[in-house]
Amino acid sequence: MIAAITIDPVLSKFVILSLIILVVGFLMRIIKQPSIVTYLIVGVLVGPFGLKIIADEILITDLGSLGLVLLLFFVGMEIHLPNLVTNWKVSVIGTFVQIVVSIIIVWFLGQIFEWQINQVIMLGFVISLSSTAVVVKLLQERNELFSRAGQNVLGVLIAQDILIVPMLIILSYLGGDKPGAAEMLKQIAGGILIIGIILYILKKKEIKLPFKKYIERDHEVQVFVAFSLCFGFSIITALFGLSSALGAFIAGIILSATKSTAWVHHSLHAFKTMFLALFFVSVGMLIDLQFLKENAIIISSLVLMVFVVNNTINILIMRIFCKDWKISVYAGALLSQIGEFSFILGSTGYYSGIIDFRDYKLVISIIAITLFLSPFWINLSRKMMKI
Repeated sequence: MIAAITIDPVLSKFVILSLIILVVGFLMRIIKQPSIVTYLIVGVLVGPFGLKIIADEILITDLGSLGLVLLLFFVGMEIHLPNLVTNWKVSVIGTFVQIVVSIIIVWFLGQIFEWQINQVIMLGFVISLSSTAVVVKLLQERNELFSRAGQNVLGVLIAQDILIVPMLIILSYLGGDKPGAAEMLKQIAGGILIIGIILYILKKKEIKLPFKKYIERDHEVQVFVAFSLCFGFSIITALFGLSSALGAFIAGIILSATKSTAWVHHSLHAFKTMFLALFFVSVGMLIDLQFLKENAIIISSLVLMVFVVNNTINILIMRIFCKDWKISVYAGALLSQIGEFSFILGSTGYYSGIIDFRDYKLVISIIAITLFLSPFWINLSRKMMKI
């Protein structure tokens, strides 16, 4: 008796997902739209609020989070640490100004809607963060990562990614869930470790990679070494209560200091493309079209407010430090959307009781829509500035 052949449902779903990405991607290329738009549209189509092709949202989200880790790993390899440190004023001061002004603007808005102070602070945090995934992807596609605007924006994004930890701690306090002393000491220790690694790299300028010649001769070994470095450091920072993406970024910086990154790009580039695509698909899956329709006026108003406010704040910050209007306007547009880490802040606010379920869905919708519209907003800015 011949055994029946069964088809793995997960595998078949991924094949269908790949085919839909190919078709939508082809159509988006015709109208000259970036790949990010393709992935977000596919997420809407296949998700629970679309055709419901993908039922296991958690699997896609988990795999997508690996894409964010790999992206930060590649960014770490591509930056020049001394230049990033030299440009610290834009990164540090600019980020703090962005957060404070965002909270103040939300406070004024909160006077109309009678928001409590903990809701004001949470929403201020949410809109103050920009998307590392969207911005870096667009800069890489246009070969602008090492441009003046690209470096200024990258510095701000890294500072924002670091500040996500104290933001989460503050939200825990506001929600009544105070983190223990041991947890805070662990995070402080993690922060000191990261600072120590950065200072060591700045002092040494170049680090020797053990077994370098052996690694460069064997492609299979390269894949596992690269994976171990990237996700190994991600696990270490996660154990310290810090962002796993931040750990990957530090691993990338270490590899950059070895002056030996070509084989890493060769080994992991395909994985980065796949997992990062899944990340944006997972964001698209969060967009509830029915909820958008029912709350179209308030969502569209808040999305427009976010773009205008973030754009204006970042233009002024960049203008103060870089003295060039063209670069400032472009950098402001790049940082105008709400970032992927704001999803974490939104869920923390919901589960800690700061906002209710409807407000949580509103926050998720606004974040997702700004990510979706961001490439169009940035292209508009480029055309206006003739970049």
